Amino acid sequence: MAVLCRPAVAVPPHVITMEETLDLARSTHAGHDQLGLVLRLIRNTGVATRHLVQPIGETLAHPGFEARNKVYEREAKARVPQVVHQALAEAELTAQDIDLIVYVSCTGFMMPSMTAWMINSLGFRSDTRQLPIAQLGCAAGGAAVNRAHDFTRAYPGSNVLIVACEFCSLLYQPTDLGVGSLLSNGLFGDAVAAVVVRGEGGTGLSLERNGSHLVPDTEEWISYAVRETGFHFQLDKRVPGTMSMLAPALTALSAQHSWNVGELDFYIIHAGGPRILDDLCTHLELPSEMFAQSRATLTERGNIASCVVLDALDRYFASGKATEGARGMLAGFGPGITAEISLGTWATGEGRPAALTGAEARRPA
Repeated sequence: MAVLCRPAVAVPPHVITMEETLDLARSTHAGHDQLGLVLRLIRNTGVATRHLVQPIGETLAHPGFEARNKVYEREAKARVPQVVHQALAEAELTAQDIDLIVYVSCTGFMMPSMTAWMINSLGFRSDTRQLPIAQLGCAAGGAAVNRAHDFTRAYPGSNVLIVACEFCSLLYQPTDLGVGSLLSNGLFGDAVAAVVVRGEGGTGLSLERNGSHLVPDTEEWISYAVRETGFHFQLDKRVPGTMSMLAPALTALSAQHSWNVGELDFYIIHAGGPRILDDLCTHLELPSEMFAQSRATLTERGNIASCVVLDALDRYFASGKATEGARGMLAGFGPGITAEISLGTWATGEGRPAALTGAEARRPA
């Protein structure tokens, strides 16, 4: 059974608080006719701090799409190795034991992908498979876990490394003045994360079932407009209400697994915003504290896109609440509107054989 091990998460050093964000909104958009609404919405996010890859002055400048993408590549190459090495250590594996790298990001573009750079620079085998995922936004963290699960079922005993790299601050567009854009400026943060799915052995979430769900006719609710100045994030005002459409998908997948979605032991949920979490608690009839890890991620780091579920999972490891056999769910939400959902039970690794490593674990293509 494939096990999702403990993630490694890192955030850049430049911190901006909610009060600083509000002050910037007041000074930058003093004449905006909906400034009061924007300030109220930002405060309602509950995001106390966010981390940025550049100082705020550089973040607010726009040197052009090319220059920004160079910042993305430079910062990714500087920050990804740390989380990769830590995630491998958490899984008690080496780069040579990895059979597939899944790289997810929606905030910059490289071709060849970062997967090629990692294979060349971080000691992975030249026959390591590559799966870059670029257009699933915040849902990509859950999608990466699901594709890793699928791969380990297709190739028993294989190991998968997932890397998520999101520098949302590089998407700031000074000319985007809609309420949704200004709210996003106070909601999203930057982070990198990595995690290993072990085909055998390991401690963490033993993956048992996964599924996807797309809400019909919601393609325009979360999207990018790609222009000369880069990616322009577009957020429809209906997005916060999507849990009424996605909660039934979580319920249905749990029922297929003979589980009651409201009676699980833990939930690792994408923290798109406080209403997302509050509404999902209502629809699943759960107390607020069941999403404690996701709420902590949102408060301390903001919406860090595909990294959210990995950060929340790391917090669950740190909580010490996980027990052998505990049943849980991991779910990411993003453009589409799409949900990527995983179900599994907690495994401590005690009494199970360790995974084969090195040449012993190689399988034919």
